[in-house]
Amino acid sequence: MSFSQTIAELRTANDLSQQELADRLFVSRDLVSKWERGERTPVFRTVEKIAETFGVPIDRLCDRRTLLVRELEDCLPEDRAFENGELTAILDRFLRGVSPRTADVFLNRYYLLKTTSEIAEKYKIRENHVRSILSKTRRRLKKALKEGNV
Repeated sequence: MSFSQTIAELRTANDLSQQELADRLFVSRDLVSKWERGERTPVFRTVEKIAETFGVPIDRLCDRRTLLVRELEDCLPEDRAFENGELTAILDRFLRGVSPRTADVFLNRYYLLKTTSEIAEKYKIRENHVRSILSKTRRRLKKALKEGNV
């Protein structure tokens, strides 16, 4: 079943209108409608919120690997193609240049596919802190790739 079908099914099974779901997720009703029609797909953090809202595992909603790869794709220069294995080597060099905890948070998210709540629990920090670490790390990675520093 597709994400759009699953979210519509869960919403109706929980007797929620599109507006009620939108209010719980702090998004617009129009955006929920687009998700249900398959016109848009939410970012991974929103998928986590949807899963929490309905009390279902993320994997029931979508393939988490696909969403996380999309997060990382935003870091990659659009005008550059990477050879097989080249990106892995670049990421390895980049992660050696950050703190061990930052590297571990990054790997937990993008290699082990952990949720921000799972990572926060592991480090005994708030989810907002995890999201901040990941956001800053992605920005650093994007800048390093753009400047050719890795």
